[in-house]
Amino acid sequence: MSCSLLEFCRLQELRTVRDFLFQSQKIEPAENKNPTADNELSWDTSDWESAWDNGENPEENSTSTTTVEEETTGQGEPWLQDCVVSLSPCSDLLVVARDQKAVFLSAKWRTDDSGREAMTLAVSWSGILGTEEGECISSAISIPLASQKRSSTGRPDWTCVVVGFTSGYVRFYTESGVLLLAQLLHEDPVLRLKCRTYEIPRHPGVTEQHEELSILYPAALVTIDGFSLFQSLRACRNQVARAAAAGSDVVPPPPLAYKKWGLQEMDTIVDHSSVGVMTLCVFDQMKNASILGGFHASVKGSPPAMSQYVTVGAGPYTGFYYAVEGSSQPLLSHVALAVASKLTSALFSAASGWLGWNKNKNEEEVAQKQKPKVEAATPLGIRFGLPDSRRHGESICLSPCNTLAGVTDDFGRVTLLDLARGIAIRMWKGYRDAQLGWLQVQEERGDREHSPSATLPRRHALFLIIYAPRRGILEVWAMQRGPRVGAFTVGKHCRLLYAGYRLMGVNSVTSQGWQLHTQQVCLLDPITGALRTVNIPFHLALSDKKSERAKDMHLVKKLSAILKSRDVDPETLENEAKSVLLEIKHPAIKKQALESLLSNRNTPVSCLTNILCALNDTLKEQAADELDVSLPQLCSSQLKLLRLYSDIQQLQSAADTQACSDNVHKKAEAQHVSQTGVLYPYLLNISPQQDSLDGIEDELSRVGPVLQRYAQFTSKPSVSFAQDSPDSPLPVQAFLSQMECTEDGEVKVIRRSEAEWSQLGNFLFWGCLCGRSPLHKVCDTLQQAGISPQQLLCLLLSVWLQREKETLQKPAETVRHLHTLLVALSNMKGAVEESWDPQSVSPWWQQIRSTCIQSHNAAASLLAALVAHRAAKASITSRADSKLQSEWEAVSLELEQWVVCVRQLEDVLVLQTLLLVPSPQGGAAAQCSIKTLLEGGTGGIADSVSKWVFRQSMEPERLQEILHSREIPGEDQQEQMEGKKDEDDADRTAELLVAVCKRFPHSLSPDMLFAHCCWEYVVQWNKDPEESRHLSVAVEHLKLISSPHIQLGISTMMWSTFIVKRFSAAAFLMEKVGKAPKDRLCRRDVGMGDKAMTFFLSCCVQLLQILMEADSATEEVPAPELSVEEAWTGAEGPASIAELALEQRGVHYPLVQHHCLLASLLHAAMSFSVKVKPLSLFDSKGKNAFFRDLTTIQLMPSGDMDPILVSMRQEFLLRVLTGWVQAIDEAPNSSPLPSTGPKADWWPSLCLELGTLLQVNPDILRRHLVCELYNQGLDLRAEEVMLEVEDKDVLGSQLLVLTGQRLSYSLLHSQSQTQTAMELLARLPPTLCTWLKAMDPSELRSPLIPLPQTSRLVSRLVEMLPENHAQYSLALHLLEAVDVLITDD
Repeated sequence: MSCSLLEFCRLQELRTVRDFLFQSQKIEPAENKNPTADNELSWDTSDWESAWDNGENPEENSTSTTTVEEETTGQGEPWLQDCVVSLSPCSDLLVVARDQKAVFLSAKWRTDDSGREAMTLAVSWSGILGTEEGECISSAISIPLASQKRSSTGRPDWTCVVVGFTSGYVRFYTESGVLLLAQLLHEDPVLRLKCRTYEIPRHPGVTEQHEELSILYPAALVTIDGFSLFQSLRACRNQVARAAAAGSDVVPPPPLAYKKWGLQEMDTIVDHSSVGVMTLCVFDQMKNASILGGFHASVKGSPPAMSQYVTVGAGPYTGFYYAVEGSSQPLLSHVALAVASKLTSALFSAASGWLGWNKNKNEEEVAQKQKPKVEAATPLGIRFGLPDSRRHGESICLSPCNTLAGVTDDFGRVTLLDLARGIAIRMWKGYRDAQLGWLQVQEERGDREHSPSATLPRRHALFLIIYAPRRGILEVWAMQRGPRVGAFTVGKHCRLLYAGYRLMGVNSVTSQGWQLHTQQVCLLDPITGALRTVNIPFHLALSDKKSERAKDMHLVKKLSAILKSRDVDPETLENEAKSVLLEIKHPAIKKQALESLLSNRNTPVSCLTNILCALNDTLKEQAADELDVSLPQLCSSQLKLLRLYSDIQQLQSAADTQACSDNVHKKAEAQHVSQTGVLYPYLLNISPQQDSLDGIEDELSRVGPVLQRYAQFTSKPSVSFAQDSPDSPLPVQAFLSQMECTEDGEVKVIRRSEAEWSQLGNFLFWGCLCGRSPLHKVCDTLQQAGISPQQLLCLLLSVWLQREKETLQKPAETVRHLHTLLVALSNMKGAVEESWDPQSVSPWWQQIRSTCIQSHNAAASLLAALVAHRAAKASITSRADSKLQSEWEAVSLELEQWVVCVRQLEDVLVLQTLLLVPSPQGGAAAQCSIKTLLEGGTGGIADSVSKWVFRQSMEPERLQEILHSREIPGEDQQEQMEGKKDEDDADRTAELLVAVCKRFPHSLSPDMLFAHCCWEYVVQWNKDPEESRHLSVAVEHLKLISSPHIQLGISTMMWSTFIVKRFSAAAFLMEKVGKAPKDRLCRRDVGMGDKAMTFFLSCCVQLLQILMEADSATEEVPAPELSVEEAWTGAEGPASIAELALEQRGVHYPLVQHHCLLASLLHAAMSFSVKVKPLSLFDSKGKNAFFRDLTTIQLMPSGDMDPILVSMRQEFLLRVLTGWVQAIDEAPNSSPLPSTGPKADWWPSLCLELGTLLQVNPDILRRHLVCELYNQGLDLRAEEVMLEVEDKDVLGSQLLVLTGQRLSYSLLHSQSQTQTAMELLARLPPTLCTWLKAMDPSELRSPLIPLPQTSRLVSRLVEMLPENHAQYSLALHLLEAVDVLITDD
């Protein structure tokens, strides 16, 4: 690898830049112009020339679309050498200036014709920068300023353009040409601007250099601290932005603080370099003191820190200056003067406004145009120099490490200076008008991997770049005394742009983790507009063996670049890669390159084979002592694997050609299967080639219907990515990455991810399973390669299980081919051990069983087990026949394992088919296998079915009906099924569920299934309490459990696990607010809305009632004995819900009844919005007993209750009855009431039961209910309840008042009073008339009652009241009055 010139950017509109800068001096090219270009550039330029003069930036559409060749035609003259050019280190801004004009070009990205994005520099601003008369631009630099944001990664925030003028002014501009700051530092022309930024010290002993801007004048040097400059520029930019946004004038910023040195004892100075702060060692300090002060000179205790400045020019040729830190303070007097002048001008302007002195403003304008005061420089004498009277220095270029500098002179020499010692250490001649630059290259990480000093910091190499424009050559020299390592022929009019600094504003803290994207050296070609950078490999700075190793590493990089390229044809790729591999010397690096080649996906197999053959031949020719043993082994092993890959590919391609004739029949068969869904008849068409397949037809016909349903569910289309398709070809790199050759010549398959494993299995065996590849040839090839049969068996089973859909489409072929492959693999050496103990299980067949047990592909696992069972039986039989005596124990043991496995797989297939039934809720179906069911414990099967029931949203009654149907005898069930001619999906699903339950008679017994369904629903409700239906369905499932022991245990677990916490929260919330809480409070405290909480309390009542009933029934019924199927006795895992329920302790019945009472009160309060504090209805014993564990014995309330509590309870129950009556008002008297909700017909009976438990007289509740019903106008319902009232006298008195209110409304308060009614009032006894007038009909909720109903009520009163009752006569008068009214109507 050698040096290279890389183009990274291209300039646009160069002709426009040149014409703008040289408007007054048109450059006529020496050679003939292109006629096309002449025509395109001969338009009228008066408009846009005036725009340039005004400092505007017009868009030139025609110029931007002109190609680079057309733009640069006729630019052969060196016009760029007459301009001041500065490129930002980040290459995002280029400044080209001449006289007073300047053009800023900013970086832009554009897409070329080939679609690639490339960076270009286009004109972003142009105009005139000079403001003083006669001043011109003499120097300019572009300084990128670092971002202060924490998210910054090293890109600049913005770029400041610093311009020096011949008037002595230094001005600072933004990228858009906005002036930020201007200051006159010296009255001589600015010769050179240079900047030094922060660099991370590479070694602990290196002094950390501060940022600095230095300005050179003919006899003075001004330095500005970088930190203060950075802060001032940011403040000025922000102030300008705010002023522009507000539309106000910009306030002039305060001047900068700086240091000014008067450079003495040198005739002419043309360039300089600020080396930075340095500290002398003690010996150098004593030497300098002796030279300057003599023998008796005193020496300070600590050497002073000094700033070193190196200048070039004449008399002497090079001068070294040292300024001791602290000897000169920053010049701030003009800052104070500026502040004072502002205050004075503000005061006088205010006074002039008061006194009328503001008429003459010319004097002020003249005063403002006067130049500010310039401070005198601090003299600084030269310490020493390089005297050469005839030699005149032209430029100096400081190295990045600040230890070396390159100097050019008028003799055409380039001198290399050692700045620490102050001597010239090297000189080149023949470089007139040379331009210099430095390039520091960091050692790459890969170069030190094999080095003893790999843990040390990475090294840096320094190169000097010399551009000789007279010869048109660019050279690269290694420092300090190294050879020329690169040379390029370039144009004679280029400019070498070397900044020598990076970003300003960076320090040791902010630079952590930054990646500074800067170019050190750039070459600008004005002919093509290309900006190119020099790429130098680190190894060019080394020599001998180190250089060889570094060269090898770069060859590896070259190989990586070739492999990443997608445009290289295979032949070129093979030649290039072969040459690189043969050129690498070190074996370790060659091995690394070979591994990268083998892992590249773009390299064809033939290319890899040819390269490895050539490399292998080369390695054989080398001497044994010079050769690393691992490299030939790697080469031969990979060559072996490549040949194996090619052989498998050839077998598949040859078989594809042969199989073309059979495709028509196979497609017709597959189409028939996909259209009709008839799968198992094709299974019966297997024509076994071997005796071991005899009898498999019967087994397949038995599982055929289930396979058909399973195939229908799994054959539904699904979305997948093309790259994930199993039919995608296996790249050779993936094949090699999974294969490894051992030392004994065998091939070992490395198992990585499941996807890669399945892809390898598809490559090896899918063609055999489909019949496209010759089975025995493939097996022989794999056996000869040395792959163990166990790994081949694992790959075969992997592809068989993964491609279950395809195998079910063509089962006749695939089952036969699978059997052939299993037999072939079993006959391989090492498959079935010869010394196999007949008393143990064969590891070979156990591997197949283990794979089938763990697989979630139920159908493929079952087919594989059936085939393997037959093959194992044949193998064991042949082994037994070959011996003198048959070993019945071994045969029985092995085959018994297969019988159990097949039985389990058949069960799993039926269960998985049920789980695959599409759910109304959507989502993926659950997957099961023998392993997951066994690990799920004794309740794993019931748990899977219960989750399926939940996803199907099956009602408990429907589930009970389906479970009951399996108990119907087979003949009756067959007749019932034949009666359903049009069988829908629901019936087929029910039939499938019945089949599953028959296969698991113990694990899916009704009580077991209802218990798991109940628990599943309550778990789902706990996840989302707003879904109250889930809790209700859980309670319904709980009711269907026939065993009271299981019912009691599950109820207890539900209460303690999910219910009691929310129940107590609801009780405390209602106790706190004293009424039915609002929705917001319910959600905050209970976790559900008010409606959901009402439903929740109703379910709590039902749950506690079930709990009490189950507790009462447990003594009469013995506990059930739970068992599992014989084939599933090996279940290991958690116990089932039913088993846990049987382990629960018994409950304390009074405590459950106590909680049920509270739940009923809470439910009633929420249903009818009754104001009550429920816990206040109980005494202290009752309150303490709440929310305790139901299995514990608590001290319950006993004896007579406090009358105050009884009255509160009575008042609450009366309000509940009133609320119920008001709720059923809308329903007619004859219509039946619903069974749930506030209108349910069981509310009165519940209140009576609660009254009995709460020590409230139930007769009071009945009388209140009768009165409320009559008050509501529900006379028929009231008559029904009236029959149960015991104290008829009190009820009669209450109803007499209500009758009087009705009659009073009809006679006195009705708007339609008739003459008959008025006459009746006149005939009534005065006592009755007065009594009626005293009645208040407004208390009636339904006053408009027909008179016959009122007459019937009065008749009931007369019958109810005894004759000696005080109000009996009044009732008779009422009866007469009502009869008269009815007769008149």
